[in-house]
Amino acid sequence: MKLSEHFDSNEFACKDGCGANQVEPKLVEILESVRAHFGKPIIVVSGRRCAKHNSKVGGAPKSQHLLGTAADIKVNGVTPKVVADYLESQFPDSYGIGRYKTFTHIDVRGYKARWGSN
Repeated sequence: MKLSEHFDSNEFACKDGCGANQVEPKLVEILESVRAHFGKPIIVVSGRRCAKHNSKVGGAPKSQHLLGTAADIKVNGVTPKVVADYLESQFPDSYGIGRYKTFTHIDVRGYKARWGSN
């Protein structure tokens, strides 16, 4: 199902094939803004996860991925540090931003959270 101009629910589907693919509209809106800013496609590395898959990949027990409020992303041709820095500049007082070596985590939790370094 088409969620926005550039994103489809299949991109957020749980990787174990269970069918979970619900995603918070605000998250999709943020990803559209990231795509527009960089002018490049976004790869959703991990979106919605069921509890079984979350456990299998070592996700946090209360991961935002379980709620469909998080995405781990890559932007073609842009380092994860630059992506995280941009997100931080846009949302300095809200949401979850995780910095990893090969991807950036963004979630729309109701409070500010930061972790990782790159």
